[in-house]
Amino acid sequence: MSLWGGRFIKEQNKFFKDFNNSLKIDFILFKQDIKGSIAWSKILLKSNIITCEEQKKIETALNLIFEEIKNDPQKILLSDKEDIHSWVESRLIYILGDIGKKLHTGRSRNDQVATDLKLWCKKKIKVLKKRIIKFQKILLDLAEKNISSVISGYTHLQRAQPILFSHWFLAYFEMMKRDFSRLQDCLKRLNISPLGSAALAGTGWKINRKKLASYMGFEKASKNSLDSVSDRDYVVELLSIASISMMHLSRFSEDLIFFNSGECNFIELSDEVTSGSSLMPQKKNPDSLELIRGKTGKVYGSLLNILVILKGLPLAYNKDMQEDKECLFTALNVLDDCLKMSTIILLGLKINNKICRKSAERGYSNSTDLADYLVKKGISFRNAHEISGKIVLYAIDHNKSLSQLKLRVFRKFCSVINDDIYENISLESCLDKKNSYGGTSKRQVLSAIDKAQEYILKITN
Repeated sequence: MSLWGGRFIKEQNKFFKDFNNSLKIDFILFKQDIKGSIAWSKILLKSNIITCEEQKKIETALNLIFEEIKNDPQKILLSDKEDIHSWVESRLIYILGDIGKKLHTGRSRNDQVATDLKLWCKKKIKVLKKRIIKFQKILLDLAEKNISSVISGYTHLQRAQPILFSHWFLAYFEMMKRDFSRLQDCLKRLNISPLGSAALAGTGWKINRKKLASYMGFEKASKNSLDSVSDRDYVVELLSIASISMMHLSRFSEDLIFFNSGECNFIELSDEVTSGSSLMPQKKNPDSLELIRGKTGKVYGSLLNILVILKGLPLAYNKDMQEDKECLFTALNVLDDCLKMSTIILLGLKINNKICRKSAERGYSNSTDLADYLVKKGISFRNAHEISGKIVLYAIDHNKSLSQLKLRVFRKFCSVINDDIYENISLESCLDKKNSYGGTSKRQVLSAIDKAQEYILKITN
């Protein structure tokens, strides 16, 4: 029996019934549905709609239903009920009879599902924030342990300037920090209870919605019943945050795939997160990283999906909104898995320091420092840039690094160059001079590590 059959004479078409049902997707909201239902029973008691004895029986029965589901989640999926709300209420009526039929007084599945989904999002945000913190801690740990490791920094995938490997780890720490703050900001906006808005117009019963909101852990009650039941901004926002975070993880993956390549060989991935080839015995493939990169598209697709669902909907609730949950659940679970996988990858990461250093020494990544040296000697930067370019071209033609060139060769291009050129273009000098705030000098990186540790302490206390 459905919860709305009085108006109908004919049975539903079987295919339509299956097409219409959402239980196989929204059953995971059972905990939130029961939590919201218990809160609703309490507010019905406060409003003298049910008795104290009836409320106790309803709450006891709902807790019993929760334990039943927890012990056997598949029990729900065997049902032919329309959605999780129908399943829980039908089960309650089965246990309590007419008392169970009183619970839905004054509420609608429209405000009920909006409440359940917000409660689920609050819980998922908490999980994702913990995942990000764990990932950040590993990034920070690696930054500390590799403070003397040097690699080539790249632009256009061409060697650009030397950087500390710690600086690279901290770059992704900063990205995750922004993702964390976006989740916190989103939580502020979604921490508002829609329950009590009923179908769209509010309820005719005397309900203290502010008290009801507090029962469920919401900060306050929503201000407009039409908006309350039709609002899915928080779904869009969470999927947007997930898309940005997956973009960060995809870039992280691409960097490590490149660093792990035979041509680069800066790092080695653990056997635990790689796989081999069925044909080529020598292969050790970075499948874990490639999968993170590949799964990013699934999250982007979910964001586009919800935007298209919502773009043409009139107020208030429309059945199209039933399609919001699958894309949300899928995307946030993908992000959760990819954050976990990224952490595992870093835990087994091995850095090949000698190879990293050699790469930083090659590729004329100190040519900017050569130009800066000339500027300090009184030459304009544009002229210094041109002179340095000509010296680099000479070094390339003679298969030498800048440090291997004789002083007479330097002076052939510019007479102001003296013996101090070598100390100015050494790898250590190139790094130490990048001492501007946020730069890659050891001093700045150590300072950044200290600040990052303070930040982690702040958000975990």
